Amino acid sequence: MSEAELVVVANRLPVDRDPDGGWRTSPGGLVTALDPVMRKTEGAWVGWPGKPDVDVEPFEFEGTHLVPVTLSAEEVELYYEGFSNDTIWPLYHDVISPPRYRREWWNAYMRVNKRFADAAADVAAKGGTVWVQDYQLQLVPRLLRDARPDLTIGYFHHIPFPAYGLFSQLPWRRQVLEGLLGADVIGFQRVADAGNFARAVRRQLRFETKSSGIRVPEQNGTTRIALAKAFPISIDAASYVALAERPDIQARAAEIRESLGNPKRILLGVDRLDYTKGIRHRLKAYGELLQEGRLSVDDVTLVQVASPSRERVEAYMQLRDEIEQTVGRIDGDYDTMGHTAVRYLHQAYPREEMVALFLAADVMLVTALRDGMNLVAKEYVASRVDNRGVLLLSEFAGAADELGSAVRVNPHDIEGLKDAMMRAVEMSAGEQGRRMRALRKRVQEHDVEAWSADFLEALGRAKDGRTGFSLPAEAEAALERIARTGRLLVALDFDGTLAPLEDEPMNARMLPTAREAVDALLDAPDTVVALVSGRSLADLREIAEHTDDSRIFLAGSHGAEFWAPGIGAIEPHEDPADAELRDRLRERAEAATAQMKGVWIEPKTFGFGVHTRRADAATSASADLAVDEIVAAEAPHWRRRTGHNIVEYAFRDEGKDSAVAALRDRTGATAVLFAGDDVTDEDALVSLGAGDLGVHVGGRQTAAKVRVPDIPALAALLARVAELRSVRRE
Repeated sequence: MSEAELVVVANRLPVDRDPDGGWRTSPGGLVTALDPVMRKTEGAWVGWPGKPDVDVEPFEFEGTHLVPVTLSAEEVELYYEGFSNDTIWPLYHDVISPPRYRREWWNAYMRVNKRFADAAADVAAKGGTVWVQDYQLQLVPRLLRDARPDLTIGYFHHIPFPAYGLFSQLPWRRQVLEGLLGADVIGFQRVADAGNFARAVRRQLRFETKSSGIRVPEQNGTTRIALAKAFPISIDAASYVALAERPDIQARAAEIRESLGNPKRILLGVDRLDYTKGIRHRLKAYGELLQEGRLSVDDVTLVQVASPSRERVEAYMQLRDEIEQTVGRIDGDYDTMGHTAVRYLHQAYPREEMVALFLAADVMLVTALRDGMNLVAKEYVASRVDNRGVLLLSEFAGAADELGSAVRVNPHDIEGLKDAMMRAVEMSAGEQGRRMRALRKRVQEHDVEAWSADFLEALGRAKDGRTGFSLPAEAEAALERIARTGRLLVALDFDGTLAPLEDEPMNARMLPTAREAVDALLDAPDTVVALVSGRSLADLREIAEHTDDSRIFLAGSHGAEFWAPGIGAIEPHEDPADAELRDRLRERAEAATAQMKGVWIEPKTFGFGVHTRRADAATSASADLAVDEIVAAEAPHWRRRTGHNIVEYAFRDEGKDSAVAALRDRTGATAVLFAGDDVTDEDALVSLGAGDLGVHVGGRQTAAKVRVPDIPALAALLARVAELRSVRRE
């Protein structure tokens, strides 16, 4: 398989090695959520196989194309254990543990993100969709957009996004924000997380944010809207219900209670061994309840499952030592020969055993200090098919936004936590039933399938908006009308219309989607394509990669120079006096702006241009004023044009209106479609007749009848015209 319509990019592949050396599906909600979608779309999944220095060729697994990304042992240490889990993880979890900032970690993070982005770009189909997952890959969306602007890109952030006061500590905060804003849809667990992200964008990048939309400027001078909003993730609730209803698992739940001495109440905590989960806080509260005599070890047992996590990271090693010492003290102080105060289990269990534990437990303790969602809370609720049990839930977990019938708690408030634990232990069966039925309804109605469907629907809407096919009906009708003309001239500006604007203009090139649309128009019957630019003819040919056998007409220098297929260059006579004046004024302009940072002079066939794209506003104004005075003193008759951060001066008066008129006459066109993005294109747009069509790329005031937001949208519009022209002759 070489191309996929949907590509998921995650740190890990959705498979693990089995003992026989083969592959088996990994446990986890994300894999469960996306498996049906991946099968339906014949999608691809890009990820790390899970072991360092292992080279695995792409392979098929149960209907999904898997694309392994190799990481060295050093990269695992620097990118994953270092920057991802010792910088981003603690920073994004409210600095519960101090984050460390190391440049070598950041450099590895950039390298690995680039490798993931390259792998996704290679496997994604033209116009496909890529969905990037989580904090290890925050740079991938922008890298993908730069490499493949035809793609629709989504990103989902599974962990919290911090308040700006914390996020601003990150030395590479701008790069991370710019990386995430490469996506069309940026999803978060909570509304508060999306709000924190939007505030960071406003404070750091000064981009406009409104509701869930962020206006993102692009290099081509246009803007697009990125959607940043909450899409709270969930679980495969039906699978937990099915397990909980199995007689063997219900029998196992009874065995667990008996093995614990059949206490009146079992409290349960199920967490990764992580400082964000609040395990120390619940142990402290539980220990004090035993000390105060409010709970008795004869009546209540706490089962704490703490699955191993990041065991090579120093903060996690310290945490394990502290928790195990605390458990040892509590058990030493309060255990009896028949009952254990805390049953501590530092290991992972299969899902069947976990569901049995959920059924055995009377109270589920979720005391996270900060958590993106906490799916364990939802797993417990889904498993309680008897509508009994109490969920005690930290208000700092994302699940608290949805599970309003839980007993909410601030885990930092130890006295409040103790009172909440007592309330849960003593809650009547009737109140348990009322609360649990409401909780289960929410979890079952908003399961993981609904989550993935909501996110992919948002991506689909973004794709429709980016491709331009969500044009108003009157715009679509205009395309259909002009496609019916006898001979159509499609005249197109280049910079900002087909190619992104560049600080170095000679680096400009058509976006791949724009070139494909132009090629489709050239192959359509009775259709002529022309490029109309302020560039000199020679420069235009170079950046457009225009060859002598090309079928594309060119109009350079705003229509003062032409190139026609089969004829070649058609250049006007140049008066030596005009050329001498041009060179003298250009030299004076270069001297006047030599010390102005970010200002440079571009030679042109019939004048020159003053570029200020890299200059600040004050310097730009000074440059314009200085050069205006130079030209006004010796050549007040010259034409002055303004464009995107450029002022052009020319001794010829041709404009794009005259260029379009000349091209219409030369090609025998019965109608013209002209598209441009700049002020200099308005001459052509104003000159169009009733049977023609003007298209503006961008958001400023224009005479064009049709607007599109950016270059990819224009490319889609042009491809649509080519399709209509071709269908008309079939």
